Amino acid sequence: MYTKICLEENMNTFLVYSDEALRVTPPPTSPYLNGDSPESNNGDMDLENVTRVRLVQFQKNTDEPMGITLKMNESNHCIVARIMHGGMIHRQGTLHIGDEIREINSISVANQTVEQLQKMLVSVRVRVHNSNNTCAFSPQIYVRAQFEYDPSKDELIPCKEAGIRFQVGDIIQIISKDDHNWWQGKLENTKNATAGLIPSPELQEWRVACIAMEKTKQEQQASCTWFGKKKKQYKDKYLAKHNAVFDQLDLVTYEEVVKLPAFKRKTLVLLGAHGVGRRHIKNTLITKHPDRFAYPIPHTTRPPKKDEENGKNYYFVSHDQMMQDISNNEYLEYGSHEDAMYGTRLETIRMIHQEGHIAILDVEPQALKVLRTAEFAPYVVFIAAPTITPGINEDESLQRLQKESEILQKTYAHYFDQTIINNEIDETIRHLEEAIDLVCTTSQWVPVSWVY
Repeated sequence: MYTKICLEENMNTFLVYSDEALRVTPPPTSPYLNGDSPESNNGDMDLENVTRVRLVQFQKNTDEPMGITLKMNESNHCIVARIMHGGMIHRQGTLHIGDEIREINSISVANQTVEQLQKMLVSVRVRVHNSNNTCAFSPQIYVRAQFEYDPSKDELIPCKEAGIRFQVGDIIQIISKDDHNWWQGKLENTKNATAGLIPSPELQEWRVACIAMEKTKQEQQASCTWFGKKKKQYKDKYLAKHNAVFDQLDLVTYEEVVKLPAFKRKTLVLLGAHGVGRRHIKNTLITKHPDRFAYPIPHTTRPPKKDEENGKNYYFVSHDQMMQDISNNEYLEYGSHEDAMYGTRLETIRMIHQEGHIAILDVEPQALKVLRTAEFAPYVVFIAAPTITPGINEDESLQRLQKESEILQKTYAHYFDQTIINNEIDETIRHLEEAIDLVCTTSQWVPVSWVY
């Protein structure tokens, strides 16, 4: 389809040539049944140079972009590569994927790069009035972003202006997965927004794997010179899945989620660097709200001390019994200290839930792989290290705490439901109490695996 895009002061015109146009306005039929006519020397009509067009007009509005991306095909023709769902062009059905663009703003697209063409489209702001050809969309797929993305810094995206910027934890409504490399979606908390491009999970996994391999130089034979190639060269990306780097990386992209009405979380998980104050926070909450919070009593293989009662501060078990339970995956965490083993048994957490209390856990982040299920329904709070003011509190222990905290946050931020900077312990506890009250009384986005 040939399309001529003309935008005058008050009127926007699309001149289109396509197979569809040929069907709508077919060439005149020859009155001669055998195709011969006085004007032709043979029976075949030459239709190669016949151009059929359809004209579509728009009234200008600076608030809405067109919602299309372009590409150059093998013949160096400008083609509509993608139509953004929910955008103006998609709603009106005026252009189609595969249409050929000949002019934009009365400027020929010949000898223009894709980047130049996309910049030309940025200035095209159009709106169609009095149209009944609108479509209502109600996609049911939502995901939580597990990585940060800025399209303006992405050299691979077909059109930077068409991309959506998002942060870790943002909820994205997925509109289309038609393109294997670039999904279409929009941020859930934005009203009347059109869809934009986001990298597909496989494209993002490939990007992370390539960066890791380039950094470590572990796999010199892997074809990961991606960033030096043209954007369209994705065909070998699946080879990386057979590479050991995918086994070494904890690749995260998006987590499918669903919105549920308010419900009580069963477990409060406190994450943070060692020494950040989690134990104090845990003990304070239990002391202030004994009818609401409880801590699972640990198991140990050490012999009980004088006056120690089994099940009060510890459950005392034999070494063989504990090892057997560990092999049966009945422990959330375990370790050894002074020739004795200690651990948190999953059953003790379930007992707290059965009593109607919220179990408080100050565990290592790896425990979330067990806890992030509907059974334990955790609310994960990261207690961040206090802010360091240069020249004032440059204590080495605070710097170590800050560094460890930053590493944890960078690695596990996609698991956090809430982050609280522990600048002042009483204020931190107050913020935590408010957050728990809020999450238990408002609708919540949870992993879809908790429901289905």
